[in-house]
Amino acid sequence: MQMVLLTALGVGGATVIGAVIGFIFKKISHKFSDIVLSFAAGVMLAAAVLGLILPSLDYGGKYGLIVTVVGIFAGALCLNLIDKLVPHLHRLVGTDIEPHNNAALSKVLLFVTAIAIHNLPEGIAAGVGFGSGDTSQALIIAGGIALQNIPEGMVIIGPMLASGVTPRKTFVCAMLTGVVEVVGTLIGYFAVSVSSAILPFALAFAGGTMLYVISDEMIPETHAHGNERGATYALLVGFCIMLVTDVLLG
Repeated sequence: MQMVLLTALGVGGATVIGAVIGFIFKKISHKFSDIVLSFAAGVMLAAAVLGLILPSLDYGGKYGLIVTVVGIFAGALCLNLIDKLVPHLHRLVGTDIEPHNNAALSKVLLFVTAIAIHNLPEGIAAGVGFGSGDTSQALIIAGGIALQNIPEGMVIIGPMLASGVTPRKTFVCAMLTGVVEVVGTLIGYFAVSVSSAILPFALAFAGGTMLYVISDEMIPETHAHGNERGATYALLVGFCIMLVTDVLLG
């Protein structure tokens, strides 16, 4: 349990680390943030497949394939529904923000709220990984999610400051998006711990949410600024590093 709590704090704290970087470098180049986000996408892709979807098949028994496929689509549809209610990264991060403009402020707050809402299922995915009992895989999953949270924390800062939000309130908002992730991690862990029967579906569901985030949010954002080739190779590097790590850890 101590490991789960520390990891939850680490996953949520990654957003705060990104926020601090955002304060230091208020004008972070898209090239840099795209590479970081692409690398995180590669890590998350490997974690989703190796740490969640394949174990779901293993734990599912006779009906493992059906449970896994249904779980993947259930996770994706859940985030799709959330996306319809609250748009996320690639739809809001590129918008122009005018200082001290009420409409712009509302747009930024919607952006921050969207990140917080999307962080909940990502946290649940990290928690479900620990619930499977495979600590090494769970740490890989959590590491991938944490890497993604760093650039998310970075991109929150500039627009909020530009729209007139004070630095203190901006930092608090960034921190709260990380707290949501901590809560999600604990929910995922305890849900699986209470009933091991839901583990195969929960693993596939978490994998589906991660695949949806990668395809619908992360890749479009990293390919939106003319750095597609660099972003693609960064994704491949992240995926291969996690693949090698998984093989070496057995």
